[in-house]
Amino acid sequence: MKLHVLSALVAALAVSAPALAAQKGDDYPSRPIRMIVPFAPGGASDTVGRIIQPAMADLFKQQVIVDNRGGAAGNIGVELAVKASPDGYNFLLGNIGTMAINPNYYVKFPYRPLKDLVPVTQVVDVPGCLVVHPSVPAKNVKDLIAHLKANPGKLNYGAPAPSSANALEMIQFLNATGTKAEQIAYKGGAGPAMIGLLGGEVQMMFVTFSSAVNFAKAGKVRMLSVISPERNPAYKEIPTMREQGLNMVVGSWQGVFLPKGTPQPVVNKMFKVSVEMMKDANVVKRLGDSGITIITSQSPADFVKFVKAETDRFGKVIKDNNIQTE
Repeated sequence: MKLHVLSALVAALAVSAPALAAQKGDDYPSRPIRMIVPFAPGGASDTVGRIIQPAMADLFKQQVIVDNRGGAAGNIGVELAVKASPDGYNFLLGNIGTMAINPNYYVKFPYRPLKDLVPVTQVVDVPGCLVVHPSVPAKNVKDLIAHLKANPGKLNYGAPAPSSANALEMIQFLNATGTKAEQIAYKGGAGPAMIGLLGGEVQMMFVTFSSAVNFAKAGKVRMLSVISPERNPAYKEIPTMREQGLNMVVGSWQGVFLPKGTPQPVVNKMFKVSVEMMKDANVVKRLGDSGITIITSQSPADFVKFVKAETDRFGKVIKDNNIQTE
C-alpha cells in the first residue's frame, strides 16, 4: 500500500513539475512563437513585424513566425489573439487602429483590448504623411486644398477601413479645410490602399510614412507633408503639416499584446525581450531608414495607461466628428 502511495506521489510530481515550470516561465519558450499581424503584407504593421522578427527570435532562441491575418479593419487578427492559448506562444502586434480606434467604432465587436488582452509594451511610433497621385497638380498642401475646392467631391482617397487612422486623419483634414472627397475602403492594411494610389484608383491618402517613402523618392507618388511634430530624418525635404498651416500631429504606434490569462512570469519575459530587441543594431537601422521611431514602455502597467488614454482620445475624435459607428 505504501509503495502504491509513493508511486502515485512520484507520478503526480512528474506531471506537476512541467506545469509549475511553465507558470514560473522557467522553460519559456520551448517551441516556436507566433506573431499575429492583423493586416495584410505590405503595410506598416507587416514592415515592423518583419524587421523585429529576427532579433526577437535570437533573444528567445526560438523561431518567431509572422502570421498575417488581415480583414475587418484588423478585428480578425484581434479575435484570433484573444482566443489563442494564454501561454505566451501567440502574441499580437497591435496598433493604434486595432487597439484604440476600433473599440470606439466597432461598438458591437465582442472583444476589447484592455479587457481581453494583456498590453505588454509599445515598440514603435510610425509617423503619417499625406501623399497624392502624380496626376494631381499639387506641390504642397495649399495647392491640394485649392484643387479640392475647385473639384468638390471629384477626388477619391484610400483608407484600409472607415475606422482606420488613415480615414480619421482624412476626415479631420477635409473638415478643417472645408473640402470634400470620396472614400474608397480597401481590405487589409496600408499595402492594398497604396496599390490603389499607385494605380490611380484613388488620388490621395494619409498613410504611414514607412509605406510611402520609397514610392515618393522614386517619383511614383508625391508626398506633400508629414503629420509629425518635426520633419522626418529619412526624407527631410518634406515639410510638416504645422509648417503649412494645419495643426495635425498623428502617429500610428504599435505594441505587443498577449492573451488574457497569460502567466505573469511569461508576460515579464515577453516585456524584457521586446524592449531588448528594440536596441538591436539591425532593428535600429532598418526602422530608422524607414522613418519609424522606436518607443518602448517603462512597464506593462505604463503601456496599459497609454492604451487607455489613446482609446479615450479617439473616442472623442469619433464623437466630435459625428462618425457613424458599427
